[in-house]
Amino acid sequence: MTMPCVGFILAVVICLEVGDVGRFSGPERLASYSGTVPRVHASGEKVRYGRVRPDTNRYLKWAFSEAGNLVAVHRKKWPNRHVSKVYGRIRHRQGHAKAVGAVARHLAEATYWILTKKEPYRERGISRVSLTEA
Repeated sequence: MTMPCVGFILAVVICLEVGDVGRFSGPERLASYSGTVPRVHASGEKVRYGRVRPDTNRYLKWAFSEAGNLVAVHRKKWPNRHVSKVYGRIRHRQGHAKAVGAVARHLAEATYWILTKKEPYRERGISRVSLTEA
């Protein structure tokens, strides 16, 4: 529940659906399992990213997408948070849907590190966040 825009319900869904985090070899594998990674079509030197895969864990995909949408809704409330900056940067270039997907992937990868290290979520570039600021 220390991740941005993840409340009790989303935290329970994420925790129960991930299960033992040790079964994933890295954060990319958890993000892929949760359905937040787009398909890659590559040929020669051309690389094109497609839609996210439909045949993944739909509950994790839903939970991370909901958290991404909440980041979009509350981005003006927390303009200095890392997820708000990720959303704003990608929304400017590619639109709302892809920005929400990028934030969902960031949260999925952060979930791997939170569960592996057994530490709360930390903002990038900040060593300690006080609980009164959130």
